[in-house]
Amino acid sequence: MTANNEKIVFQRPESVIDRATHYCPGCHHGIAHRLVGELLDEMNLTENALLVASIGCSVFLYNYLDVDSVEAPHGRAPAVATGVKRSRPDKFVFTYQGDGDLASIGMAEIMHAANRGEKISVVFVNNTVYGMTGGQMAPTTLIGQTTTTTPSGRCMTHEGAPIRMTEIIASLGGTAFAARGALNNVKNIRTAKKYLKKAFEFQQNQTGFGFVELLSGCSTNWKMTPLQANERIEKEMIPYFPLGIYKDVSEEGGVC
Repeated sequence: MTANNEKIVFQRPESVIDRATHYCPGCHHGIAHRLVGELLDEMNLTENALLVASIGCSVFLYNYLDVDSVEAPHGRAPAVATGVKRSRPDKFVFTYQGDGDLASIGMAEIMHAANRGEKISVVFVNNTVYGMTGGQMAPTTLIGQTTTTTPSGRCMTHEGAPIRMTEIIASLGGTAFAARGALNNVKNIRTAKKYLKKAFEFQQNQTGFGFVELLSGCSTNWKMTPLQANERIEKEMIPYFPLGIYKDVSEEGGVC
């Protein structure tokens, strides 16, 4: 029991650094960090892990995860991770990226890494907006969603449709595992962790490319309370970005 008579029901993962978060109230990056940290500990990967992240709020994972890391230019994390994994195949290599980073400037890198079947794991945090740089429209911004660059809402005619990255990645030949989870409630968080574990196992088994998308909130740029952001994920994001496993080669016969 604590001094306030509160019962501690879980411990901080050893791989997560004990420091105050700088993220905005209601931000789901902290939840994603914890899931990754828990799995690194549970799967005994921490000492052998190497993180690659690029630009965006995702880049701050360096401050919170106690693993070796390499910083990549904006969008280039899959390319850097490819080089790291090919030069050090003994390492557990994973990227941690946001939707503006991965699905816009980094679209070529993620597509070709997946198509080649690079044996890396990708954690893709999708909050449908550029979080760090001012709340601009991202490739995943929903139709009608207001941003600093779409003040009247994203228009299908002018800006096109939001990109569903997990479906695209699942269609590529080198992908071993692709799934989409969400971080808005306990049930979805637990399922998201199972998806991440499966993606990590595919790398451990040298099977192929693993990709997990995590739908998350950005209360600040959405101009919502954290509770409203959770509701938006459930009512607006999940209907357009359905949750579930989109590819699992362990059930399909495998890849080369």
